[in-house]
Amino acid sequence: MPVPLYQAKAEFFRMLGHPVRIRVLELLQGGPMPVRDLLTAIDVEPSALSQQLAVLRRSGIATCTREGSTVVYELAGGDVAELMRAARRILTEMLAGQNELLEELREAEVAAP
Repeated sequence: MPVPLYQAKAEFFRMLGHPVRIRVLELLQGGPMPVRDLLTAIDVEPSALSQQLAVLRRSGIATCTREGSTVVYELAGGDVAELMRAARRILTEMLAGQNELLEELREAEVAAP
């Protein structure tokens, strides 16, 4: 029995639902990066990063290549970078709306007798 599309989408978003994985994807938008550079940029234990990179690799979102003793990760395709940009736009709009609401509340508080 095939998995319904909505369930597959939910699994996909659950896979993205870890701060380290999101940070890795953000960093990889700039191009391929060696694991050592990812470790420098992300304050996490090497074993924890390795575990999260494995999740991204198994899902097909990121790929890795070995260059001598260096392992380099990169995004598997441009769609992931676009997804990350879309998430940033959505969050910016959401937070801007919250700031507007906060300002309205503050103004109402000042105007109240």
